[in-house]
Amino acid sequence: MSSGLREVWCKTDGRVDVSEPASISSGIAKRYATAVFELAKESRSLKTLEADVEALDGALTQSADLRSLITSPVYSRDQVTTAITAVAKKMNLSQIVTGTLGLMASKRRLFALPQVLTALRVLIAEEKGEVTAEITSAKALTKAQEAELAKTLKARVGKEIKLKLTVDESLIGGLVIKVGSQMIDTSIRAQLAALKNSMKEVG
Repeated sequence: MSSGLREVWCKTDGRVDVSEPASISSGIAKRYATAVFELAKESRSLKTLEADVEALDGALTQSADLRSLITSPVYSRDQVTTAITAVAKKMNLSQIVTGTLGLMASKRRLFALPQVLTALRVLIAEEKGEVTAEITSAKALTKAQEAELAKTLKARVGKEIKLKLTVDESLIGGLVIKVGSQMIDTSIRAQLAALKNSMKEVG
């Protein structure tokens, strides 16, 4: 194990399993993300790390098998470690990220991977002077709509905006926008829910 990955190991030491509360999982994810970010920054490979984060996030979104691999208790520790290492190799991920995935698998902590990726995205954005805005829409936005939304949010936040886009057809229409701790929900689903609650109050 490299000295860098030993540092990650030390920073994330402790006994945790998939039954741990979300708050504890979040704490683990932040420690992994911070350690990996520092390693990438020291080696001047933040651009590579950013590409790895986007690739892994996309893979998790598209592959039910990968989501099952990181969360299912059915697979043994060795099976998960072998499988995630093979995935990383196939995706041509960096040594830092590949080693960290193997480390997380060996310690039964891959369930926290989505939160690690989210935390890494925030750290990378902060380093670049950007803010990541998580946008959920009823249908995919056009490039023109993306550009206009980024421009509007930049004017509001005062920083460069990087959009993370997700489609959720159940919204019916409108957008759900999350920038840091701020949530802006203009979706029809939210409006209907608000209307329903107001009608209950009247009744």
